[in-house]
Amino acid sequence: MQYFYAILWFAVGLILIFSISKENKIFYFAGSFFLLLGAWWLADALLPEVNLFAGGWGIALKCLSGAALVVLVICFLRNYQKGKRESEKQPTSKEDF
Repeated sequence: MQYFYAILWFAVGLILIFSISKENKIFYFAGSFFLLLGAWWLADALLPEVNLFAGGWGIALKCLSGAALVVLVICFLRNYQKGKRESEKQPTSKEDF
């Protein structure tokens, strides 16, 4: 099952980087984070004597995940507010059909 998660994280990361990053550059960061998660899960599967989800390694993963989440939420909120301001500035006209 751990190999499945590793493949899943790699696939999501590659999709974000190569397909969706054309919409916004933040997807490079998000895709890189998912590639890191894939590598983490794969390393945990290949190294059964080391539990990468417990102890100091687990704390490091939680800190990295929390930092990535904070960065992504801040970028999302800024992008959302920017889009909202731009939509308010555009005049709406019924003749645009």
